[in-house]
Amino acid sequence: MDAMTSLLPESRTRARTSAEVTADLRHRRPLVLVATLGGMGAAAGVLVVLCALAIVGWFLTDSGSFGQPGDAVRTGATAWLVGHGSGLRVSGSLVTMVPLGLMVLIAWALWRAGHRVGDSISGHGPDADRIADGERDWTVPTAIGLFSLTYAVAVAVIGAVTATPEMGLDMTRATVWGLLLSAVVGGAGIAVGSGRASIWLVVVPPAIRAAALTVWRILAGWLLVSTLMLLGALVLDFSTAANVMSQLGTNGTESILYTLVTLVVAPNAVAFSGAFLLGPGFTVGAGTLVAPAGVVLGPLPMFPLFAALPDAGPQPGWTGWLILLAGLVAVVAVIQVQRRHPTTRWDEGLVRGLAGGVGAGLLFGLIAHWSGGAIGPGRMTDVGPHVLDATVRAVTAMGVGGVVAGAGVTWCQRRSLRAD
Repeated sequence: MDAMTSLLPESRTRARTSAEVTADLRHRRPLVLVATLGGMGAAAGVLVVLCALAIVGWFLTDSGSFGQPGDAVRTGATAWLVGHGSGLRVSGSLVTMVPLGLMVLIAWALWRAGHRVGDSISGHGPDADRIADGERDWTVPTAIGLFSLTYAVAVAVIGAVTATPEMGLDMTRATVWGLLLSAVVGGAGIAVGSGRASIWLVVVPPAIRAAALTVWRILAGWLLVSTLMLLGALVLDFSTAANVMSQLGTNGTESILYTLVTLVVAPNAVAFSGAFLLGPGFTVGAGTLVAPAGVVLGPLPMFPLFAALPDAGPQPGWTGWLILLAGLVAVVAVIQVQRRHPTTRWDEGLVRGLAGGVGAGLLFGLIAHWSGGAIGPGRMTDVGPHVLDATVRAVTAMGVGGVVAGAGVTWCQRRSLRAD
């Protein structure tokens, strides 16, 4: 509300109070300084937390008798860079899988930092009336450019300080990812915090906004269903996961750290679960397959999440019906959106459902692509969903479900209007 208030024209009929003057000054802080410090703060936030956790883990594990505190700090910084897609090569073993849990944490920090930057600079540039009259406003683009450039430089600097001859990091990829994440996620936070997003959304046609909401509802619903599937599989075979933890021989502190690592890669497992429900499934090593049609496994590392894998061999016949879930999720999501944003136009109802389903399917394909990669040497260089097949099936199932629901709800709303 403060950001929006700063964009409204000042009343000329009364003198401004000291509180209003203070609020106005708070929203007119130097743009270059605020955006640059915001990018640095966004980089430092998660980095400091990971380094602190690494130091605590180093100290609690064997009372810090091995290595130095600097090694723990380097471990935390490396984890932060891996969350940006840098990958890792140690002793010939390649790890390219991006822990999506870390990426989500980094994105959240970027959003919060961007929102604070946007609020601080909301008093810059033309007000709402002048923007509506067509006056160009470069406040937000300038802030996004400075914010993302500072963040990308921070990623490159941390990579240069952290990398060692024994440890390979793909800093080009990490820097590009840092630039994109800060520009997209942090930039969205700046636009919202500055109040400009509210002004820009006014000119977006309602049909497009409803379609975007449909995409979000379908994607969120599908990720929820995939998460429930993963949790159900873990609960059914919880004894195997507990047995894995016992065989690792970890103490209480090490078990907590191991659990944190598991939570960091849990979103990757959710994407694997979604690919399984769609039919194509995923691999957990070269020459393996986990799909409703059948499961072929090989030797696996001792990791608790692998307890959720089904037994090798043919699967029960009912698993083939799981492919219907994607269409049902799309139907439910479209019905919810159409109830909040009713329409009696056939073209709008059909296009909204189709665009929502296709968009959600494509976004899930991107998530599935990011969730896979190498996690070790040998056969473990091929771990992840069958991205292309999963994307095609997601687009098809969700698109068809969206169209059917869009047509059905539109028909019901037209009939209700005629009855009234």
